[in-house]
Amino acid sequence: MTPPEAVRERALSAALPAYVYDLDGLGAHAAAIRAAVPAELFYAAKANPEVPILTALAPHVDGFEVSSGGELAHVRQVLPKARVAFGGPGKTEEELAAAAGPPVHRIHVESPGELRRLAALRREADVLLRVNLPVAAAGASLRMSGPFGMDAESLGTCLDLLAEAPWLRPRGMHAHLASGLEAGALLEVAAQVLGWARSWSEGPLEVNLGGGMAVDYRDPGRRFDWAAYGAGLAALRRPDEVLRIEPGRAVTAYCGWYVTDVLDVKRTHGESYAVLRGGTHHLRTPVAKGHDQPFTVLPAGAGPSLSGPVTLVGQLCTPKDVLARQVPVERLATGDVVAFAMAGAYAWNISHHDFLMHPKPSVHYVGVRSG
Repeated sequence: MTPPEAVRERALSAALPAYVYDLDGLGAHAAAIRAAVPAELFYAAKANPEVPILTALAPHVDGFEVSSGGELAHVRQVLPKARVAFGGPGKTEEELAAAAGPPVHRIHVESPGELRRLAALRREADVLLRVNLPVAAAGASLRMSGPFGMDAESLGTCLDLLAEAPWLRPRGMHAHLASGLEAGALLEVAAQVLGWARSWSEGPLEVNLGGGMAVDYRDPGRRFDWAAYGAGLAALRRPDEVLRIEPGRAVTAYCGWYVTDVLDVKRTHGESYAVLRGGTHHLRTPVAKGHDQPFTVLPAGAGPSLSGPVTLVGQLCTPKDVLARQVPVERLATGDVVAFAMAGAYAWNISHHDFLMHPKPSVHYVGVRSG
């Protein structure tokens, strides 16, 4: 995956390591998703909550999903008029109090206990009950298990509690059950969820189907089939139903690049290694997901070089500091710049920044939206 020219130019001139975000590419991608999908589109801010990212997405989404009081305060500050959905397990009393009122559009209730604490505030709020259904999800990279949502028995308890708390308005259900699914598999899950939800509802139904769209780090050019997914949702949706999705990674992964340079190259026990400035304390994704982060070499160095399969590692004092393992290269020299693609989601914001106290990366935004 070759960086856009504007990203390449900034990568070769920036203080390294650096994150470079393509805001024009992000806006175009989000606009295409919006056009393809006949459902409300909320962006899961946990994937990347940087201010320019949220601002670039705002014209193309119907709202933002947050999963903590900190994320709620952040989105409110950046986009005070944006619609917000508040989800996630383990909400504190302070978070529930902050969420019970505008601009929070929906609170996703995870359990009867959480609903009791929300009801005790005696403040008006619109809620979705998050369900954890035993549905098939072939090919999922991650299943949302026990801590997330509730089973049918707990759902029945919540419906009884809501009948005694008229200040809480039940609007429907939330069902994010799995991640890493292609369009066909995700539509199969949606069909199961909608069939189940309809059996519990007698009137107009609102269903949040969550995210979970596949992102293939092995093949950066391959994208989730939004057109097929949108057509499938259109066929599944009934006229009186409101469907909502909450993608995160599949929206922003492609807009970000982690860029650094080669400090050293060497061979040890017959294997080639390139030691890079920075490492997984800046880009945690390959360790968290267990993959090789795709990259492009931008030749800039004239020092010692190597070719063939090479393992790219960082500066941390741990053998787990690996960004890509045994990936073929034509030539990689000290001083060369390496641009890791697909670093726009769950990258810098999930990394253990302060381990060994290395300098933090610089951050850059390119495109007309970067000002």
